[in-house]
Amino acid sequence: MINLLINLLERLGIFAIAFILIMRFDIFKRLLTGKANRYEKLYLSVLFGLFGVAGTYMGVPIQNAIANSRVVGVALGGILGGPLVGFAAGMIAGGHRYLIDIGGFTAIACGVATIIEGLAGGLIYHRLKRRPFDPAIAFATGIAVETMQMVILLILAKPFPAAVNLVSVIGVPMILVNSIGLALFVELVASVYKEKERFAAFQAQTALRIALRTLPFLRSGLTGASASETVRIILEMTDLDAVAITDESNILAYAGAENDHHRLGTPYVHASTGAVLTSGRIAAPLTRAEIGCSGANCRLGSAIIVPLGKQGRVIGTLQLFRLKENGITSLDMELANGLAHLFFNQLEISELEEQRKLVKDAEIRALQAQINPHFLFNAINTVISYIQTSPDTASGLLVKLADFFRANINPGSGHVTLAAELEHCRAYIAIESARFEERIRVSYDIDRDACDCRLPPLILQPLVENAIKHGILPREEGGEVVIAAHRDGEHVCIEVRDDGVGIPPQRLATLFAAEVAPCSGDGAGIALKNVNARLIAHYGADHSLRIDSTPGKGTTVSFRVPQ
Repeated sequence: MINLLINLLERLGIFAIAFILIMRFDIFKRLLTGKANRYEKLYLSVLFGLFGVAGTYMGVPIQNAIANSRVVGVALGGILGGPLVGFAAGMIAGGHRYLIDIGGFTAIACGVATIIEGLAGGLIYHRLKRRPFDPAIAFATGIAVETMQMVILLILAKPFPAAVNLVSVIGVPMILVNSIGLALFVELVASVYKEKERFAAFQAQTALRIALRTLPFLRSGLTGASASETVRIILEMTDLDAVAITDESNILAYAGAENDHHRLGTPYVHASTGAVLTSGRIAAPLTRAEIGCSGANCRLGSAIIVPLGKQGRVIGTLQLFRLKENGITSLDMELANGLAHLFFNQLEISELEEQRKLVKDAEIRALQAQINPHFLFNAINTVISYIQTSPDTASGLLVKLADFFRANINPGSGHVTLAAELEHCRAYIAIESARFEERIRVSYDIDRDACDCRLPPLILQPLVENAIKHGILPREEGGEVVIAAHRDGEHVCIEVRDDGVGIPPQRLATLFAAEVAPCSGDGAGIALKNVNARLIAHYGADHSLRIDSTPGKGTTVSFRVPQ
């Protein structure tokens, strides 16, 4: 029994060496670590069936029978490929054992047992497994199926006394060795699986680091400048031989080998590039002929070309090259796919940034368009009325009117200081005060260190205009508007208060509702909604307008600007 155990272990070692060599092939790694289709499962069935046949030939003759490791092949097929693969492998190895005259009185029993072991191996393992490749469960599965084989031998092998004697000799060694073999092979597969996961994680990390470094450039979209920085970073952070980015017709950027005929701004020179732009699908030309470079004697041997797109359309390609033909690895494919997805997101972000900028511009244009023509008409009439009685006042009002319209027509695309917003408000107030005289009183409560606070343009003046037009002017005696700004930690709190007619509660409750139209055509609602929406877009919902109003006593509109 001890000699048999040693012989079986020696043969198992040979199996292990062969298995390790086969596992180094990429195709076998894909079969074991991917989701096998029906053709791959057929391949697995034949492969593990042949493993079972080899186990028969490498068996140890004993008592007119063969002690063997056939079960390792067929049960491993069931473990890795599922019960159907195990059953098919068992049919191949078991059929061979029964049909080929190898000798012994156990041919029928061994043939039947092999088929059942392949099927049962897959069923038991997949029912009990705790993770994709579990050596402990494989060991338990081996014990179960080998014990099952010994029982079948006792039932089917004749004469019965010979079967009993055989099982008493080969039972323990075969159960032990073959169970260890299954556990060993599953552990080997697990190591390959973990290795693939580690490399995939490394490539994902590399892709993420590339994305983080290229994000500042791709925020501006797919341009020559952003593409040049991107290919430089990819080439620097990988072992690729060349990297290129194209738009729909030209090379935007190229870095690496063969840059003499891959010039920036020239039409792309690879036939495979055109195919990707047309189909929108990734391509992996693995030979120089498949790349189809029009450059004479181009040394680029293999490539991955992935489409770059946004909003559902292809706008260019990312191309990774190696000089060696068939030099593209599965890790290169992982990297290319990862970069394509990350770049897609970055280009979408650039599109959103552009849209956001356009929305901001549109919001400011909406405020500019809201200048009531009657305001201009009344301002001009007020200037005319002072020309005869007070030319200096008329001249000053014209200057204020020019300042007011200058700020509205060209408010700037970025943020402005609170001091600049206050000057805009003073120009508006000067014109309205000249018209309504003592009915409008304005005071300021501004912290000196709040004046350098930066905020979006055209935020404050619409609030002051609302306070005057809809707060104090409806009262016969007019009223006072107070503009205040105070620092509060990391914020500046800004408010516009008036002691006017106030806002009715039912109106206040629906003031920012999307469906509410400007009240009575005077724009009181749309101005506040516009300012509120812009504050939320810039700083978030917790920086929206706060409105407190008591009918007959006045209104306070306030907001906070982070600094």
